[in-house]
Amino acid sequence: MANIQKRTTQNGKHNYRVQVRLKGYPQQTATFERLTDARKWAQQTESAIREGRHFKTTEAKRHTLAELIDRYSRDVLPAKKDHEVRQQQLNWWKEQLGTLALADVTPALLAEYRDKLANSVTVRHQQRSPATAKRSPATVNRYLAALSHAFTIAVKEYGWIETNPLTRVSKPKESRGRVRFLADDERERLLQACRESNNPDLYTAVVLSLSTGARQQEIMSLRWQQVDLATGVIRLEQTKNGERRALPLAGHAAFLVKERAKVRRIDTDLLFPSKINPAQPIDLRTPWETALKQADIDDFRWHDLRHSAASYLAMNGATLAEIAAVLGHKTLAMVKRYAHLSEQHTAAVVARMNERIFG
Repeated sequence: MANIQKRTTQNGKHNYRVQVRLKGYPQQTATFERLTDARKWAQQTESAIREGRHFKTTEAKRHTLAELIDRYSRDVLPAKKDHEVRQQQLNWWKEQLGTLALADVTPALLAEYRDKLANSVTVRHQQRSPATAKRSPATVNRYLAALSHAFTIAVKEYGWIETNPLTRVSKPKESRGRVRFLADDERERLLQACRESNNPDLYTAVVLSLSTGARQQEIMSLRWQQVDLATGVIRLEQTKNGERRALPLAGHAAFLVKERAKVRRIDTDLLFPSKINPAQPIDLRTPWETALKQADIDDFRWHDLRHSAASYLAMNGATLAEIAAVLGHKTLAMVKRYAHLSEQHTAAVVARMNERIFG
């Protein structure tokens, strides 16, 4: 029940002190200059308490976005495989909006900073490609996803907010996906440049990426215990989608790995250890960029080796399901970009079926 008391201040003015008492809940108190405001607040507060909304709103006013990000980073983030990247993304939100109470972080405000994020650039982006230095829609969506999960935890586990405000913020539309693969002459030039590189690890690493379709991080973090030379399989325990995956090791790639096994270092289990710190993978960025220049190949990234592998599979008759299995995608959506490369094979399959049925 609500109790309203009229009080007189030292200067002779009147105000109204409201007390809302409900059994099982702490008392709520507020003071107003007008009686109508006091009655309105009492009614709204009592209804909110009965419906379980009031204390969540109070928590949202009590905690800032920075507090949420700090607690999430301490309790939840370490268990995430990509925690370092997510931490970087969350730090951006913390720098921009960290001082605000969670109650003040509205969908409209988040949409405003979503656009600011999309139009801002980092020094690394500017150095790599000044003409297209803005963050891509895919990158913006990763920043939104990192913050969204923190909000979800705040709703479900912390009880700091009622709803996730990012559910009412639209995401930028992402492109269908880049498909840049090496033409035959480009592949020969690149492999030759890698073979002639001053870095003895570059050629083997590139061949492994090109023949298995594995991600760069998956290749660079490989350990000998994951490699089964007898059966020709590399087993990945930690992948981007969180599932285990087996990479077939065949042909020239298998030969290179076998040769490497003969001279492997005994102070580390990594296939590609750093010369400075054997416990860490080697950094091949400089020799890779040098090889691209020597091979006269433009607009090509290490990740495009993965696209090249998928494209070669498609052009050699692999189905989308088979490509998805090799690349480790859970759905076919991510490999539909390669569908046009397998059209000739698909047409041949249909032609053979028709010939068998109709003669």
